[in-house]
Amino acid sequence: MLKRLAWLALCVCAPLSAAPHVDNQRLQQLANDPFWISLGHYETAKLGGWRSYVSDKKFFLAPDGNEHPDRELAATVQALYAPASAGEQHAQCVYPARTRWLKAQLNLTDLPTLDCTEFKQWFKDVSPHSAVMIFPAAYLNSPSSMFGHTLLRIDQADVQSDHTALLSYAINFGAYIEGSDNSILYAWKGLMGGYPGLFALVPYQEKLSEYRSLENRDLWEYRLNLTQPETERMVEHVWELKQIQFDYFFFDENCSYRLLELLQVARPSLRLTEQFPLTAIPTDTVKAVKEAGLVESIQYRPSRERELLSRAEPLTDEEQEWVLKVSADQKQLQTPAFKAQPRDRQALIIDASYRLERYRANGQERDPERAQRSFELLRAINQNPAPELDIPRPGLPEDGHESRTWQAGIGTRGDKAFGEYGLRMAYHDLNDNAESFPLGAQIEILQMKLRQYEGNDWQFQQLDLATIRSLTPRNELLKPLSWQVTGGLERVPGKHDDETLVSHVNGGGGGTWQLGEDMLGFALGTVRVEHNNDFAGFIAPAAGFNSGLLWKNPLGNFSLETKGDFFTNGEVRRSVSLNQQWELSRNLGLRLSAQREFSHLASPENEVMLEVKWYHY
Repeated sequence: MLKRLAWLALCVCAPLSAAPHVDNQRLQQLANDPFWISLGHYETAKLGGWRSYVSDKKFFLAPDGNEHPDRELAATVQALYAPASAGEQHAQCVYPARTRWLKAQLNLTDLPTLDCTEFKQWFKDVSPHSAVMIFPAAYLNSPSSMFGHTLLRIDQADVQSDHTALLSYAINFGAYIEGSDNSILYAWKGLMGGYPGLFALVPYQEKLSEYRSLENRDLWEYRLNLTQPETERMVEHVWELKQIQFDYFFFDENCSYRLLELLQVARPSLRLTEQFPLTAIPTDTVKAVKEAGLVESIQYRPSRERELLSRAEPLTDEEQEWVLKVSADQKQLQTPAFKAQPRDRQALIIDASYRLERYRANGQERDPERAQRSFELLRAINQNPAPELDIPRPGLPEDGHESRTWQAGIGTRGDKAFGEYGLRMAYHDLNDNAESFPLGAQIEILQMKLRQYEGNDWQFQQLDLATIRSLTPRNELLKPLSWQVTGGLERVPGKHDDETLVSHVNGGGGGTWQLGEDMLGFALGTVRVEHNNDFAGFIAPAAGFNSGLLWKNPLGNFSLETKGDFFTNGEVRRSVSLNQQWELSRNLGLRLSAQREFSHLASPENEVMLEVKWYHY
């Protein structure tokens, strides 16, 4: 900010060089050019005109440049002719992408000459030649990571031939967090726009370590067919965005949306952002980039966690116990019991032990004892190497179903028939079409359901603000916590044998276990806080449970769940439900659900429904 203020002061205190007069028609033509619109991150305002996504006033040269691209352009032309004595704070040095474009469009051959040493050295260090879009896949046990993420890697000319991608730089947009907010608080404030967003250019090796190791997320690398001039133009604009704040919202103005804007700076003919007027889910933005013809190749990099689990997969329970013992104490390698194992099985155990030790070291300060254990295991691996680890590439993240869902169903509750209609803004539940989604993952945002009972009796049935469930299986080596959280409005059994609309927040934690190749069992303890007009108190707390089975079968996904809530006011509410979804196509599903509810306030009730789910946009 100080740089921009410094050169503005110089503009006021010193005479400008002779800036050319740009007639109004040409000014408007340039101000409406897609490239200038992209440079200013403008969008059409709701009531007409323009507004910029940039929330930082210091980005603009005109006082109202955030709403008037033409005035910002005119101010930029004037600023380019400011005295060269402004040095590194001169507009030519602060706005290299604007400068290059306006020089070409207006044939500005008489601009003051400046060195712009800081920018030129920075640009030389980055040395942009080509670009790769990186997609760190969703990671279940972190609510801030369950949607996935995107960033751009900027490669130098010889990266592909020399295999030196680790020396590249990455362009990342993210929430700027001061302090130590936990993951759940981060997700909430991200939803509500509680953080500013900033662009950053960092060594790619740092981001690779962060996502593959610290967060245990698989990486997908989409090499783009941007030319060198297009890549350079995009990187020049990143310099213009240093320390410039944007609004940050988890579901629309997020990392993926901002990177789409950068790609439109690189290639102004693209129309990527206009496809996402409401939400910008990372997988959907990846899909949009592919459909725009920008992707020329795809590479997959598994996380350390996936590598560990893949190595441990062929091991028996007894062999996995050996992994735990060997990783903790390398003297176990010399015991007669271990040496009695076949040599090829020893190799698998030692290799898995080393991977487990390195996995546990993720994010930890260097520990000399752990380093020594890793060294001993590496030496054992050299003496008896395991076969190379071959991890099958999973389904592409963007090949899953679309994010928004329309629902329509018919059913009965007791002796009454009904039709139910719903809309979910995002994203996926436990029974949805499973391709490219991990079993046990659920994240839903803004789901609304209406019912129409016989006699044209309409009823508002449900409004979920957010529902997140992470059912990650435990095993001998890793024991993650499964958890869930949800809040909103829903119908519950009422004291007049009707359904009462209540507001609620509830969550829980527990464990999930792999019962078969495509079957999970889970058990969680839960807590609930509810406002119910049938209760005397304003709010009523409850403790309870949620357990069940998930089975990915040839038809689709099956679930069987039992729930219970035991309120402090004496109300006891229990239910058992089953759901089976048939996957008719990638974006079309048919779901049968059945439920029996028990309540101290009402008679037991049965409900059965058959619904069509259309995944759209």
